[in-house]
Amino acid sequence: MTKHRPPTAHTFQVDLRGLVDLLSHHLYSSPRVYLRELLQNAVDAVTARQRAQPGAPARITVRTGDPGSARDTGTVTVTDTGTGLTETDVHSFLATIGRSSKRTADGALDGAGLAAARADFIGQFGIGLLACFVVADEITVTSRSAAHPEAPPVEWRGHADGRYTLRTLPPGSVPEPGTTVRLTPRADGTEWTAPEQVIALAKHYGSLLRHEVTVSDARTGGSVRINETPPWERRHASPPARREALAEHCRALFGFRPLDSIELELPAVGLRGVAHVLPTPVNPAQRAGHRVHLKGMLLTDQATGLLPDWAFFVRCVVDTSGLRPTASREALYEDETLAAVRDALGARIRDWLTGLAAGDPALLHRFVDAHHLAVKALARYDDELLRMLLPWLPFETTDGTVTLEEFARTHATVLVTRSVEEFRQVAPIAGAAGLGVVNGGYTYDRELVHRLPEIRPGTAVADLDPATVTAHLDAADPDAELSAAGFLAIAREVIGEHDCDVVLRSFQPVTAPALLLDNREARHERTRAGLADRSDGLWADILGSLRAGAPRAQLVLNHLNPLVRRAATVRERGLAVTTAEALYGQALLLTRRPLRAAESALLNRAFLGLLDHAVHATERPEGGHREAPGAGPGKER
Repeated sequence: MTKHRPPTAHTFQVDLRGLVDLLSHHLYSSPRVYLRELLQNAVDAVTARQRAQPGAPARITVRTGDPGSARDTGTVTVTDTGTGLTETDVHSFLATIGRSSKRTADGALDGAGLAAARADFIGQFGIGLLACFVVADEITVTSRSAAHPEAPPVEWRGHADGRYTLRTLPPGSVPEPGTTVRLTPRADGTEWTAPEQVIALAKHYGSLLRHEVTVSDARTGGSVRINETPPWERRHASPPARREALAEHCRALFGFRPLDSIELELPAVGLRGVAHVLPTPVNPAQRAGHRVHLKGMLLTDQATGLLPDWAFFVRCVVDTSGLRPTASREALYEDETLAAVRDALGARIRDWLTGLAAGDPALLHRFVDAHHLAVKALARYDDELLRMLLPWLPFETTDGTVTLEEFARTHATVLVTRSVEEFRQVAPIAGAAGLGVVNGGYTYDRELVHRLPEIRPGTAVADLDPATVTAHLDAADPDAELSAAGFLAIAREVIGEHDCDVVLRSFQPVTAPALLLDNREARHERTRAGLADRSDGLWADILGSLRAGAPRAQLVLNHLNPLVRRAATVRERGLAVTTAEALYGQALLLTRRPLRAAESALLNRAFLGLLDHAVHATERPEGGHREAPGAGPGKER
C-alpha cells in the first residue's frame, strides 16, 4: 500500500530581473517614474515620523552627482528626515517584494489595524523601490531609525539580479534619523539622471508636495526648491488678485489664459483645485486630460474620468486624498467614489454657468461664443439650465444664426431638419416663402429644438417634410403648366427612374432653377430598391413589398427661372431627356451631399448630351448654317 506524504511548504522563487522587465514594459509608462517612487517613499517616511513625533524636521533633498568627483557618473541621491529603518525592518521590507513599510502613528510597522492611518500615505502598493531598478543595477539605502534611536544605522545594497547585502554602521556615522537612497544608473539610464532631467522630473511630480523638497547639484553647489503652496490655498489681497493668481498658474501649467477659473472643493474626498475654462473652442470628442495630484504627488496629467463628458471646455488641476490610483499610479481607479466625485464636480461647473447668467452676462456671452456646443450638451439633461441659457444659444436658421428664443418669436411654427444637407437644400427657398426652418443636423440641435415647447408654451415644433415646402410654393400659371406638359411628361418618365417625382412651381429666388426635396425616408427607399434589384427570391419580394407607399423625392422646377422656361419649350425628345437630366443633376449638386455612382453617371451623360447637341446644332448642312431649335430672327438665343 502506497503511503502518501504530507504536503511540503515551498516559497516562490522570484526572478528580479524578469520582474523589473515586467514593470518597465507593462506597468510603468516610462523609466522616469523612478524619481516619483523615490519622492513618494521619502514623503511617506517623513509623514510617518511626524505622526509619531510632531514637530520633527520635514525635509527631502535630491542630489545629483558625487561631491568631489571629477566626472559625472549620473548618480542620484534622495535623502529624507523620515522615520528610518532598523536592521529588522530592512530584512522585512527592503528584501521582501510587495510589502509596504509604512508605519503607524507610534512608529510601529504597519499591521492589520492600519487601514485608516494609510490615508496619510501616498504609496499603497509596496513595490516603489523596484522602480529604481528600471534605470540602475545597484541601489544603496542608508538609514537610521527615529522610532528606535538605540539601534545602529544600517546600509542595504541591492542588485537587479536579486542579491543584496546588509551591514550595520558605526554609531554616529549617520548624524540624524532618516533615509538616504543612492543609485548609479546603467549606461542606458543616464538620460533620466542628468541634473536638468532630475530637476524637471522633480518639478513635474512634486510641485504640490507639502514637505520641503530641494534639488541640488553636488558639482556646482547650486540648489532649487521645486514645490510651493498651491494658489488655491494661499491668501490673496482681494478677489481680483486671487483670480489673477489662478489665471497665471493656469498659464504656467497649461499654456493658456483662461476665460475664468472655477474653484473646486470636495471635503469628503479631500479634494481641492481649480477648473480653468478654455478661451477657445475645442473638439468635444477630444478628451484632453486633467492634472490629478494624490496628497501632493502628481498621479497623472492625463486623467480622463474626473469630469462628465460634457465638461470638455475646462482643464482641471486638483489635489485629493480620497481617490484610488491604479497599480501603476498613473491613472485613477474607476469605482463608485470616482463616479460620485465626477457628478459633484459636474454640478459645481453647472452652478458656475447658472451664476454667470444671473451675474455676469458679458462673460457668459464670451463663453457661449466659444463653447455653445458644450452648453447645448449640458442643457439636454438640465431643464433649469436650458431655461436659463436658452436666450444665449445660437442656432443656424433661415433667418441666419440667431438664438432659438429670438427665432421662435417671429415664427409660430418652427420647422427643423434632420440633417445639414436637408437644411441646405431648402433654406433659400423656405426663407423666401416665409417658412421658419432650423438646421437640426448639428449635434444636440434637433433634440433641443423639439424641447422648446416645454420651455416656451404655445410654440409648435415639427420636423420638416418635403410636402410642407411644396405646399408653400406658388402653383405655376395654368397656361404655363399646359404649355410645359410635353416636357414635364418626358421629365417625369426619365427622372422617375430615380424614384423622384417632377413638379412645376413658381418660387423665389428666381436664380434657383430647381429644388430637390429629398428627405431621409426617400433616400432609404432608394437604398431598399437598390438592394431589391441585386437580390433574388424571397428577399427581393420582401424588399419589394416595403416599397408600397414609400415616400419619393421631388424635383421642383422653378417656372420663374429663365432656364426652366426655356427648357419647357423643348419638344425634341432626345434634347428634352438630356435637359431633364441636367436639371436633376444641378439640383443634386446643390444638396451638397455625396453622389452615388448612378448619379455621377447621370451628370456626365447630361453634360455630354448637351455638348453633343450644341456641336450638332452649329454644323453647316450643305454649306449653310443650321440654327438651334427655336432660334430664329427676332427670337432669344
